Amino acid sequence: MARFFPKASLATLLAASALTSVAVQAETPAAAPAGETIAAPVRAAVAKATLEQKAAQLQSTAPADPAMGLPAYDWWSEGLHGLARNGIATVFPQAIGLAATWDPALLEKVGTVVSTEARAKFNAAPLGADRRIYEGLTIWSPNINIFRDPRWGRGQETYGEDPFLTGSLAVGFIDGLQGPDRAHPRVIATAKHLAVHSGPEAGRDSFDVDVAPQDLEATYLPAFRMAVTKGRVLSLMCSYNSIHGTPVCADAPLIEQRVRGDWGFDGFVVSDCDAIGNIWQFHHFAYDPAEAAAAGIRGGTDFNCGTAYGALPQAVKRGLVSEEAVDTALERSLQARYALGTIYGASDPWGSISPSQINTPADRALALEAARKSIVLAKNDGAVLPLKAGTRLAVIGVDADDLGVLEGNYHGTAAHPVTPLDGLRARFGAGNVTYAQGALLAEGAPVVVPETALSSEQQPGLVAHYADGEGHRVLSRQERRIDFNFTRTAPPGLDPKRFTADWVGAFTPPAAGDYTLVLDAPQCWKDCTRHDDVELVVGANVLHKGPLGGQRVSVTIHSDGRPQPIRLHLDHYGEDEGLRLMWVPPAGVLEAGAMAAADKADVIVAVLGLSPDLEGEALQVQVPGFVGGDRSEIELPEPQARLLAALRATGKPVVAVLSTGSAVAMDPAQADAVLVNWYSGEEGGTALADTLAGVSNPSGRLPVTFYRKTGDLPAFVDYSMKERTYRYFTGAPLWGFGHGLSYTTFAYSGAKATAGAIGAPVTLMLDLANTGARAGEEVVQAYVVPPSDGHHPILTEAVLQRQLGAFTRVALKPGQKRKVTLTLDPRQLSVVDRRGTRRVLPGDYKVWIGGGQPGDGAGQWVGFTLTGQATELPK
Repeated sequence: MARFFPKASLATLLAASALTSVAVQAETPAAAPAGETIAAPVRAAVAKATLEQKAAQLQSTAPADPAMGLPAYDWWSEGLHGLARNGIATVFPQAIGLAATWDPALLEKVGTVVSTEARAKFNAAPLGADRRIYEGLTIWSPNINIFRDPRWGRGQETYGEDPFLTGSLAVGFIDGLQGPDRAHPRVIATAKHLAVHSGPEAGRDSFDVDVAPQDLEATYLPAFRMAVTKGRVLSLMCSYNSIHGTPVCADAPLIEQRVRGDWGFDGFVVSDCDAIGNIWQFHHFAYDPAEAAAAGIRGGTDFNCGTAYGALPQAVKRGLVSEEAVDTALERSLQARYALGTIYGASDPWGSISPSQINTPADRALALEAARKSIVLAKNDGAVLPLKAGTRLAVIGVDADDLGVLEGNYHGTAAHPVTPLDGLRARFGAGNVTYAQGALLAEGAPVVVPETALSSEQQPGLVAHYADGEGHRVLSRQERRIDFNFTRTAPPGLDPKRFTADWVGAFTPPAAGDYTLVLDAPQCWKDCTRHDDVELVVGANVLHKGPLGGQRVSVTIHSDGRPQPIRLHLDHYGEDEGLRLMWVPPAGVLEAGAMAAADKADVIVAVLGLSPDLEGEALQVQVPGFVGGDRSEIELPEPQARLLAALRATGKPVVAVLSTGSAVAMDPAQADAVLVNWYSGEEGGTALADTLAGVSNPSGRLPVTFYRKTGDLPAFVDYSMKERTYRYFTGAPLWGFGHGLSYTTFAYSGAKATAGAIGAPVTLMLDLANTGARAGEEVVQAYVVPPSDGHHPILTEAVLQRQLGAFTRVALKPGQKRKVTLTLDPRQLSVVDRRGTRRVLPGDYKVWIGGGQPGDGAGQWVGFTLTGQATELPK
């Protein structure tokens, strides 16, 4: 027997929902999946393999095994908002930006592009070629955790705070990834991280969640259920945390009973990376690696991202787990590769997809459409937007000209990224745009050295000379800043595995003082032979020479304000991921430049917010407001808040653009208009410029609540939903979930509801009219207020305020009117009691149908009554 520590399992939570109740609503189970039948070649290979061979194939980096007929395969590939970490790919808005589109059909198109580009790169090598990390067809996306708290740095990877919106978008994305034929998927999608996982990043390897049965069923599981029962996802990833003392990757009641049994999941389960090792190293749930590996297999985790399943032979020999259980896990895993058409001569309808289908004009057009639809117009006092042609703009802000705020995290390499500054210059004319960086992201946080501090041949930026590995110059061009993503790619004509670059010109500080220069070269961490060499020379001083190895190097120099020669040299050897030249200038210097730029403009466009340098997964950062990738404060960082106040004091119209992965609290009085632009993808700058100019009418809606201050939030480590998200928050938000304005107006009329038997869907019908002067798209939202179940909650219980029941996008020309039909599924009408039982109750229901929540814009209330017995819904 394994020495498991005596902690409670999730079984108590799942069993608690098995109440004696009324009739259970029948639900059609998922269709018989391809993965239920294991192909004969797969069974034969598993039957002949030794325990050691089996264990090797159940780790994410699986070696070639000629005896089993298997080339090397790395299961780890990413495609969150574009194929990631494997060279040039179409980079769409970050997942939270895609969520702001409220458009599942668009998500399906995005998923189709991601999977097509993955296939194109896979097909570029022979079928039997060994595959490195990020080169496979098992895509570990989407992330469908609930963004319960804006302080979580990885919330940007999710589809927001609502389970139904998250699940609906996930189904669209999964459909796009896997394609129309589940028996022969284009790629395999992986919904992650099952379950109850949303920070903090610190301590995530051992974090234990004491979640209430009500919150588990009402908030944390529904999106995963939709991914399985409606999206028919072929893979799930179990999370780092434990639930009530049981690590999720070892939780058979959750994985085997609920997910495989109740939901009919037939695919394979992969652990989050090193989560199996965490079972003994950090959770202390098992004594040693063998017990941890056994716990994972017994819990339903089929294979391990990491190496912990290397202990499976020992686990079997010690009687901790049966070899039959190991065989089942391996059969599920190899069946996935067989379904993809990559082993044992399986058929592959996607083998003709070629590299010519990567980042096509149609793909870039889709990235632009997604970026346009993601923009949320939160405020527009006095109709300051859209701007007239010929308006003189001061584009000011740290996020106005930065690659990172386009690409987000878990991203590919954009071929032609368009920053906000690029887009506004192209749309309004370079002569009508002045630019200043304006402020740091946060106190002490380095930012990319802007074009205003670099020059060569009387042009902004430096001259770049690129040469091949033999020293032959291939390319020379002017580059405005040193801010590059070279992940498995290179400038035209160069080998991504070997080239050199020299940037030369002048460093021209805006004023005298001490400047900290920072070299940042994100390193590879697998398949590395050596790290890139970098040399930085300013004036006659060699400030750095040698490899960076993933560490930032900071040097402080004193400047008298006059130009100094600068040379930056890069020796690139293949797997390190880019290079940035960053700085921290003296206090006051950046703001002075902003005031000078603003003085020449009619309108100030302040591009502010956050950055993947500050919010993200397990980051090594600690500056005011940010720690370890999470946020300790949700307010706009102080340097940017001071800048915005100074810009407002000029008396000129101010348009604030928030580039962010999560909600930012700001004083709305400091701007005439506010747009939320997220991390907007390769076409983000074009989309923003189109929106400011009125070429595109904004139609995005917030997928998260924008709270007024950090003090509105419960403790970050508290996973109770009380006072979290629009469904349970009783305060007044800055901008609510679902909020978003347009340049036109819409009117709702004639709303009515048609209800049948209790437990059956309810139909809503209404007339929607565009009453403004511009074409636009309205996101019609239906919020359900169910009747009370008569239970009087204790003080610690979350009380449901309302819940999203249905939504759709409707495009209308000026004066056009259309009938809109929405369907409320029984699950969206249901409530969950404290035991975790989901029921549709008899009684009077109210539904608000509008462009936002009740009280936020146009809309109508409609009511209906359900009679009969309360109906329990399936788990």
